[in-house]
Amino acid sequence: MEYMSQEGYDKLVAELRQLESVELPRVRDAIAEARDKGDLSENFEYHAAKREQSRLLGQIRFKQRVLENARVIDTSHLGTDSVGLLCRVEMTNLANNARMAYTIASPHEANLREGKISIKSPIAQALLNKRVGDEVEVRVPAGLLRLRIEGITRQE
Repeated sequence: MEYMSQEGYDKLVAELRQLESVELPRVRDAIAEARDKGDLSENFEYHAAKREQSRLLGQIRFKQRVLENARVIDTSHLGTDSVGLLCRVEMTNLANNARMAYTIASPHEANLREGKISIKSPIAQALLNKRVGDEVEVRVPAGLLRLRIEGITRQE
């Protein structure tokens, strides 16, 4: 079972629809066009289109499985007393006093550019169930990171 926000669920549904209704028909048309050109054994366009179709079908199956097992979290029932899924956590790096904020998201919603880190990441794992004022140590590839939680809010 995979927990996610309504926004993440809707985005995954839209991506699946795009793949099924736009990308897959485009590739099927490319396969038909390449097939019409004759000898398939030496037809690069045909083989490239078949590889693309295989890749798309794999993506479609993966997204379908994720959606089948997805559970949308109702954020109105979640508190802000401790860190959990869909929390926005403001924290300070104790080594350099740099402030940062991340939203703890499902692995399928994680996007560092948007400030969303996977709940399965080392930082999120260290923060889970901690409260404002708590300090945590996290081993990351760059070494040991010491963080203090400054604030917790819920994603709406």
